[in-house]
Amino acid sequence: MLRKLHERPQIPLTKWLRAPAHVHYKAFRMTDPPTQRPASRAEFQSLLEMLNVPAETTLLRDTFGYGIKNAQSGDRLVVLWQAHTEYYNYQIWHFPPSGHDRVAFGPLTFPGYRFPGTNLGTEVCRLDIVLTPEALPSREYLRELLPGPMLYGSRILDDHASVIGSFTPDDYGRERYWVTAGTSRSDAAQLKDIVDAIVRIETYYHLLLMQKPLFSAAIDQVYKFEQVHLKQREIITDHIGHADSQALQRWLNSLTQDLLKTNRMAGKLHFELSASVPYDKILHSTLGSLLEKPLEPYRPLSDYVLSGITGVAEGYQQLLRRIDTLRGGFEGIISIIRTRVDLIVEAQNLALLQSVDKTTKNQVILQHTVEGLSVIVIAYYLSGLAGYVFKGLSELGWIANHNLASAIFVPIAIGLAFAITVVSKKILHKKLIGRPPAPKVEKPEE
Repeated sequence: MLRKLHERPQIPLTKWLRAPAHVHYKAFRMTDPPTQRPASRAEFQSLLEMLNVPAETTLLRDTFGYGIKNAQSGDRLVVLWQAHTEYYNYQIWHFPPSGHDRVAFGPLTFPGYRFPGTNLGTEVCRLDIVLTPEALPSREYLRELLPGPMLYGSRILDDHASVIGSFTPDDYGRERYWVTAGTSRSDAAQLKDIVDAIVRIETYYHLLLMQKPLFSAAIDQVYKFEQVHLKQREIITDHIGHADSQALQRWLNSLTQDLLKTNRMAGKLHFELSASVPYDKILHSTLGSLLEKPLEPYRPLSDYVLSGITGVAEGYQQLLRRIDTLRGGFEGIISIIRTRVDLIVEAQNLALLQSVDKTTKNQVILQHTVEGLSVIVIAYYLSGLAGYVFKGLSELGWIANHNLASAIFVPIAIGLAFAITVVSKKILHKKLIGRPPAPKVEKPEE
């Protein structure tokens, strides 16, 4: 792991680099990095096979590789591939034969070279870079070579190197850069640093600005959501005190749908825009590493780059914060409505408990009334039965007056009926309290 962290596989490549050179650069943003990153590696392998690059001058790792081919004419081709977190790129260097110091913009003139078509991701940018050890040519000469209304240029690194560009695509869709390495120092490491800085600035500049259409559309959508939410909040605030359950349910359904839409939009924008801050930092740090100094009569390269990206990353982050605030507002008002619903449900439960309590009291009163009537009924039947007994005893001559005996027995019958009612009630109560719980039925084991 430590060896892998400290490894710099590009360092051996510098021994193959020199000026003059003609460099093409292409970068592609991957829509599905976990799948397309290894696919881009396979694409690079197929490019090496198509160009018949020898295996002994090829290096291939998981996210970096290069191949070097020397033609019989003396031309040299160096193909570099690198995969990053969200994009992958190619640098293709063409070195003319020794003694041919003139290189020009346009297609690479290496014998038999062609770049394969790629369907992996979206093209970020294309660059056409000419590196020469000669002194910087005149502005009029560069004006003819570089398209666009204005030229930008700066002295960089040790002040002997200069970079001129127009930030305008040519007929091939490539932005052109003229790089003068200088006659006092044109070592390969410096050439690689200059090209890496240019391609890094262009790549992250375009990656930042590629999200502007999505950002603009999201701004309008967020504004509409904010207006709807404000109106909903005013309506709910004014009517929530006397709203019924149907109105609350309707509000909950509407707000929940809006919250789902906001969450879906927030997830997409966080995925697309969250990398804007590191991209912006990479751009600024790369511009700083160039040690840029003015080059008359050109405007500095950083003027164009910074004018295009200033405030962009912060604007993206501000939009994400607005969406998070909007989402929090929806969640807050939904929480308030749910609290209101809970209060209504609790009030309904309290009313139900009061009704049950009142019903229970009425049942107790009715039970006491029924028990009293039961005593009277039992006493009536006991008195009736005793009357028949007393009549029979009167016929036998055992008692003189059966009516008097029946009258005397009525209070006794009432006492007996009351005693029977009380005793039976106690027996039933004791049986209900002392009844053991039903045994659990265990399933038979299979």
